Amino acid sequence: MHYTGGTRFGGPNLPHPTLPNGPPVPQGGTGDNARVKVGPFLRHTGRRLPVVGLGVRLAFVPGLVPRLVLGLVFGLVLVALGAGPLAGAALAHGLEVPPEPDALSFVLGWKGDPLVWLPAIVAAMAWGYGVRRVNRAHPAHRVPRRRTVSWMLGLLAILVALQSGIERYDGSLFSDHMVQHMLLTLVAPVLLLYAGPITLLLRASSAETRRRWIFPFLHSRVVRFLSFPVVAWVLFAAVLWGSHFSPLFDASLENEWLHRLEHLMFLSAALLFWWPVVGPDPSPWRMKPGAKVLYVGLQMPQNTFLAVAIAMSSVPLYPHYVSQVRSWGPTPLEDQQLAGSIMWLGGDLVFIAAVILLVLALMHDEERRTVGEDRRLEGQRAAIREREVKLAARRAVEAGEAGEGAGDDDDGGP
Repeated sequence: MHYTGGTRFGGPNLPHPTLPNGPPVPQGGTGDNARVKVGPFLRHTGRRLPVVGLGVRLAFVPGLVPRLVLGLVFGLVLVALGAGPLAGAALAHGLEVPPEPDALSFVLGWKGDPLVWLPAIVAAMAWGYGVRRVNRAHPAHRVPRRRTVSWMLGLLAILVALQSGIERYDGSLFSDHMVQHMLLTLVAPVLLLYAGPITLLLRASSAETRRRWIFPFLHSRVVRFLSFPVVAWVLFAAVLWGSHFSPLFDASLENEWLHRLEHLMFLSAALLFWWPVVGPDPSPWRMKPGAKVLYVGLQMPQNTFLAVAIAMSSVPLYPHYVSQVRSWGPTPLEDQQLAGSIMWLGGDLVFIAAVILLVLALMHDEERRTVGEDRRLEGQRAAIREREVKLAARRAVEAGEAGEGAGDDDDGGP
């Protein structure tokens, strides 16, 4: 996605964005022009049938991409309704102490939670469909393979965090729980955003879909507010500090739905934070390379302070881990110190690597600007030299004509 100026994505009185290697994207409308006309709900004896009606309404939505999105929501609703009998078991998250882990426990101890696997499978299928659609339409400008690899690795990171053996021991080991959170905040979102899902969606969608669905969403006040760099930075830090130093963290260890909410908060806040600095996707707010370095660099100290506060605490911070009677592994305080150390070291490494890459990008941008400035100055110097040559030639001609005139006057004298 390329910009020719402005600070907001497709905002008023700004140039239209253009698709990478493609024609200009038509500007999306708002109001009645941005609404999608769908079929009515089915009625039975004058009363609406919500679940069946939603499925029928979904069938009338134009475009495959909107159908995939709404189909995912529809499927999640059905899964949630079907999981009702399991609600009692869900509330008992982390109360049972699993056996002592070994290497195979983390590698082979996978779960089959449909609320995690269904979105991941739909996301992988939607990506594959979008790539095939773009590659057919633009064979000379295909989707880079590294983008697909990054997207799949991002989904895999989420599955590893939430469905592998790591999830099994997150209620018994705080250090294990910290690894899970780092995967959701520092690994998965970076990989997903580097893939460029918004760019792929724009390239794969029809003009009608972009106008009715994508642009109105990107233009919405909510997206513009949440993606504002200061808001995204503060939100990311607030989620980390608020979750670790509030009753939410301990409560989520004993309630499955609060635990899911916590994971959703981590992933969402991380996606908003990394969006302006990672990947090719357009952001409602543009940031210069130098601002990106400052934006990411300032996040590292607060992450370090949080990790130090956890690691240096002289008492266990979470009663849940104290109440876990384990015959194996470290004590709750030792486990907490290990968790803080993992957050400290792992977080600093990620942020330092991100800052280094952003500094290299800044240097490349400065080099590109220097080369462009040199070319501009060279063009000006060449134009000046050309004018000097023409001026010298004209003066030579004028001097020659003046000399000939003086010779004629000498020949005609007395």
